[in-house]
Amino acid sequence: MPETQTSLHVLLLNDEAGDGTPLHVFLRQHGIELTVLTHADELDRHIERKRPALIVLDLTMPVIDTLTALKTLRRNGEPIPLIVLTARPGDIGRVLELKLGADDYLGKPFTAPELLARIEAVMRGPRMLAQDRAACRFGPFTLDFATRTLLRERMPLKLTSGEYALLVVFTQHPMQTLSRARLIELLHGPHAAVTERGIDVPVWRLRRLLEDNPAVPRRIRTMRGVGYMFVPDDGYLA
Repeated sequence: MPETQTSLHVLLLNDEAGDGTPLHVFLRQHGIELTVLTHADELDRHIERKRPALIVLDLTMPVIDTLTALKTLRRNGEPIPLIVLTARPGDIGRVLELKLGADDYLGKPFTAPELLARIEAVMRGPRMLAQDRAACRFGPFTLDFATRTLLRERMPLKLTSGEYALLVVFTQHPMQTLSRARLIELLHGPHAAVTERGIDVPVWRLRRLLEDNPAVPRRIRTMRGVGYMFVPDDGYLA
């Protein structure tokens, strides 16, 4: 297959993969430039030199160093999309508990086409598609897609990348009843290994940010037995 012009820079944190592997060759043929970092402490410096469109993190690297680097990344407000690779399913729970905002994950071993499919799904997901829009305003809130921040009367609110992605989905589907299965599909793709109840926690977290009384939600309403509906205030602009 002839190589296509490289259009997407993906950073892989892995202490085993080297340049010129079949994975590199396959992704390059599909328009992806893959850079490998073998030490997590190089992450910040690399991003300063050449910002990637997406990070793929292998959790089989030294876990403490890797998670420390990611915590620093997210604490500094860095919104780069993240895919986690792991041979240990329990590690996904650790990532979620630390609120690192992984966009997707892939079990090891995996094939190059599988990784390509996950990269493409994340890059065409709600978080990335929203970049083409300026901002969404509802009530006292402004969701700024350019900076991926949520403001309340010009004051920024803390928002994980996962919460941001869910809010983007809701703002793209105002006044629509979205089932839990549909929300998961919009967030993670059609084959995501996420239980339907797994969407309830991020919804609860968003309600704490958006609702005057989270126990009686007005903006993210529960449609009993079905799912959720985003109900923006009058004057909603998107």
